[in-house]
Parts: sequence; structure tokens; C-alpha cells
Amino acid sequence: MIAQLALRNITYRPWRSVLLFFGYGVGVAVMIVLLSIGEAMLSQARNEKLIGGGSITVLPEGLDVEVMKTGGIGGLFFSIDHASFLYRQLFASPRYRDEISAVAPQIEGRLLYLRTSDRREYPVHASGEIPAATVAVGAAPEIAEGRWENDEGDRRWVAPTPAELRHEIDHFHLPGDSIANRETWAEWHYFNVLSEGGKRWAFISFIVGGDVTGTKWGGKVGITLREENGATRRFGATLDRSQVRFSTTDANLAFGDSHVTVLPNGDYEVRAKAGNADISLVVHPAPFAFFPGVSMGTGGFVSGYTVPALRASASGTLCIYGQCEKLTDAQSYHDHNWGVWRGVTWDWGASRAGQYTFLYGRVFPPASGASAPPPLVYLIDSVGFRAVFRPKLISYEDTRTIRSGATVLHAPSRARFLDVRGDDTLRVDISIDDAIATDTRPQSAKEGERGDPLGTEKARPYFIQMKGTARISGRIEGQPLVGTGTGFFETYR
Repeated sequence: MIAQLALRNITYRPWRSVLLFFGYGVGVAVMIVLLSIGEAMLSQARNEKLIGGGSITVLPEGLDVEVMKTGGIGGLFFSIDHASFLYRQLFASPRYRDEISAVAPQIEGRLLYLRTSDRREYPVHASGEIPAATVAVGAAPEIAEGRWENDEGDRRWVAPTPAELRHEIDHFHLPGDSIANRETWAEWHYFNVLSEGGKRWAFISFIVGGDVTGTKWGGKVGITLREENGATRRFGATLDRSQVRFSTTDANLAFGDSHVTVLPNGDYEVRAKAGNADISLVVHPAPFAFFPGVSMGTGGFVSGYTVPALRASASGTLCIYGQCEKLTDAQSYHDHNWGVWRGVTWDWGASRAGQYTFLYGRVFPPASGASAPPPLVYLIDSVGFRAVFRPKLISYEDTRTIRSGATVLHAPSRARFLDVRGDDTLRVDISIDDAIATDTRPQSAKEGERGDPLGTEKARPYFIQMKGTARISGRIEGQPLVGTGTGFFETYR
């Protein structure tokens, strides 16, 4: 009876019946496709090799995961900048030992070009892994023959010795092909040390300047000694390139009788001789207390910066005119700059703040009409990286009066900046205890300055070096952030 009724209904309204059959068929087809996609996605989620092993996959911000899975062109060239730093200071750091049991860096299907001895090139897909780490997250491949284990390069990537870490981030560089005026290139090691009581300090610079790919370059050792609100003594020694040794693979420098040498334990042996100044120090960086470095540049402008010793102590002697002062575990700091510096200005500061240490900075390229870039604030504690903030501006109160030669300047007496990043907040208040100014224009630039090593005319020619007290406040991950300490700060007027 039901079959007869259905047949009569079809013959009575044939076009309506065809339409109903077509809609039903489309619905069934769509359901089959959706079920197939769901099954494939479930299979991918359960496949440790597809997701890299473990339970969480970390990818570059903005990467389309589906494009990466399907092998689209957008997934060919992605990478995570400073991956080794993220591994050591975040995922595998002591801070998250109770939350993260294993982490494995991996590169899958990277496009490379293989060149043969007969100069033929072939596109190939390559993968990279740390064997022991991949095993730890449960994504080890099946080994048909031979051994698959960490080599020396893997060990250095995962856990370099302190000396290897210094050489990795603190070596020198060569100007790239984009640099048109290579005579403006400069690169230097910089150290500062604060005497006991915080009333005397020294700035020490080892500067290489000029076209280091040719013959027109040389070196300069600069020493500035300062007493709070008192005398400033500067000493400098200029050296021919034949007396200078630097390397693009290690951090060691030789400047005639002066040198910077990384010791086997990762400390820096610093010997600086210039005029009647002779400084001999061993600078000991605190564990985990470093900034890995950043390099930026467009249109031939390059500015690079790294801080191998954001928090350090120094022991040794400072001898001036034969009178020596002995230092023991004095507060110290070391950074490294490279790039095109003629006409460049910046805001910079580094300070202790109780158990914390912070670094901030921004660079203004020469003849830049763009608005001021937001500063980068980098915060660490005893186990390394803690947070990054990007405040919109630095507020200065220029109520201090200082002199540079016959010129009277208004310099900062206080500075402040703050930022909110999600639930995290940071406020920094700086009270300036001492400031000195240097005219960086060529006709008045002096030996021994940390300022522009290739001085030129610019809108703000006076380089202001300051020492002061920094106070931080705020919250990170729901915990209060508070600390006070002494630091050094720089700006231009």
C-alpha cells in the first residue's frame, strides 16, 4: 500500500518529486563529505608526527595552520626568530619545570637548494630536529639502520657552555651588501662598572669604525670616569687596523695592549689602557641574564644590539695616574652594538630593581621624519626572561641644568613609562642622580665617548649620559612586581 501511494504521488507531481530527490541527494553527499573531513582531522590530531609530538605545538604568529598542513606556498618559508633563546629561556627553563616535561624544536619540509659539484641546483625538502628532544616528546621516527642521536651541534643549540653562549651572541659582524657608505660602519663592546657606594663609575668602550671589509678602518679604546656631581675624566687611544683583532665567530678582541677575552667559564677579562688610565677587570655575567639581540634596518640603515651581561659583577682595579682603586663584586653591565651610526640617536637604559633587572631602548635613524617608535622594555629575574613591554612613550622632566663646554642644557631629572599587556602591567619611575652631556658634532667630539663614534650634524647633538635610581611596580601573572635599584640611562638633547 505504501509503495503504491509513493508511486502515484511521483506520477501525479513528477517535477516536485525530482526536486525532492535532488535535495535529498545533495544533503546526503554533504553529510558524507563532512564526516570524511572530520575523520581526517581526527586522524591528524592523533598523529604525533603530523603535530610534532607532545600535546602542544608552537608556531609563528600569523601562520595559517591549514596552509602548513596542506603544504601551501605560505607554509614554505616560516620560522621562529631566536628559537634557541625561546627554548632555553622559556619552554625548557627552570621556571616552567613543573608544567613542561619535554620540548622539542622541529623544522618540517623546509625548502632548500642542493648544489652539486658540477654546479647543478636541485630543490629539496629538508627537516631538522634535536634527536633526544624529539624522542622525549614521543615523536621519534623508526630507525631502520644506524644511530639517531644528538651531535655536538645539537648540544650547543640546546645547552651551550657559558663561553659558547658569549661567542654565539657577542661576536662581531661585517657590513652587508645593502650598506652603501661603509665608512659609516661602527661596532663596539661597551662595559660599565659602579664602585662600592655608587658614587663613582666607569664607562669603557672598544670601538671598531670604518669599512672593515677594506683598508680604511681602525679602532679606539675609550674610558670615561665619573664622580657623582663632580669631575669627569676621559681617556682615549686610537689604533691602526694592524693593531686590532676582531672576529665574526667569537667575542674576543685585541686592541694593542688592550683586550676583551672570554674566559672558559664565560666571564670576560677586560683590559683597557688609554693615556694615563689602566683598567683591569673580570666581569662575571649572572646566569640567564642576557638579551639575545636584535638587528633592524631598511634602505641601507642597520642597527644591531645585544646584551650578553645584563646583570653582572666586576672585580679588579681602576688605575688613574698610578693611583689604583680595587673593586670586588661591583655592579657591572656589558652590551654590544653594530651598524650604521652616523647621525643616529637613541633612548636607552638598563637598571637593577631588586630581584629584577630591566632594559629599555629605541633607535632613531638619521634624517627620519617618522614618529618616535615605541621603546622595547625587556624584564628578567633570577631565572631569566620574565616579560616584554612596549610603552607608547617615555615621559621626561627636563628640570636639571648641566653644561657641555660653554653651552647650558636642560637635561632630565626624572623619567617615567608604563604599559599594559593583557593582565600584566609595568610602571617604571627613574630619578636621575647625575648627568653629563657631550657634544657629538665633529668639531667638538672628544676621545673616550660612548656616544656617536662617527659624529655628525643632527637635530639633537648633545649626548646625555645619566646615572639614577629606578623603581618598578605592576603585576605579572597575577603576582605583584616591585623593586628598586641603580642603573644607567642615555638620551639626546
